[in-house]
Amino acid sequence: MNPRGLRHYIDDLLRGRRPKPFRPDDFEAAQIRTAIELRASRPGDDAPSQEFLAGLQGRLAEQMGEPPSTAEQRRRHAPTRRTVLVSTSAAAAAAAVAVTTDRLINQKPEVNPPQASDEIVPNAGSWQRVAASSAVPEGGVHPFDLGFVNGFVRRVGGQIEAVSGVCTHQGCKLWFDGAHDRLQCPCHTTSFATDGRVITHQLPIAPKPLPTFEVREADGHIEVFAPDRPV
Repeated sequence: MNPRGLRHYIDDLLRGRRPKPFRPDDFEAAQIRTAIELRASRPGDDAPSQEFLAGLQGRLAEQMGEPPSTAEQRRRHAPTRRTVLVSTSAAAAAAAVAVTTDRLINQKPEVNPPQASDEIVPNAGSWQRVAASSAVPEGGVHPFDLGFVNGFVRRVGGQIEAVSGVCTHQGCKLWFDGAHDRLQCPCHTTSFATDGRVITHQLPIAPKPLPTFEVREADGHIEVFAPDRPV
């Protein structure tokens, strides 16, 4: 993402708007985490919005885009990475007065985390193929993206399971960290087990576990029951 897009993404977070998802690099993830922490420090902002909860049952995954702009506008408004870093660091320093250090910095394992959340059952949907059965061996995890629903399937004890690929805090798209066998959120350092349980987070209240999908194997393929269109 270019600096202008990153600035808009952070501004959306701080103003309580749902930003468009993208895969950040390490620098961008650090800036986004700062914005998430600032937003979460406000009373009542640690819980998912009603709009987001409704969207868990098949909300259209927004694609990254940028409105047209002239070259002159880009030169006038696009900050350098150093500018973004200085701005967000200064904001974090001001917020530290109201937010405790362990809340901002320490990544705390969740004690007795809640079990997996409810199953996603769309009002109208169909069985859709997400992977070949051979692509998910015992203990394996495989991502899928149907355009407006995404998640992960895994095989445990010979059985196939599927969970949502969207963080239950602010809707960021998760990625599979194979080295640690967990699903990571790039926005605020929350991590989930591959069965949907929360493992670690930096929020005052733990986010909900990931919802699950109905899943089956048929004709050598893994299928999940998902909406046929955006809802």
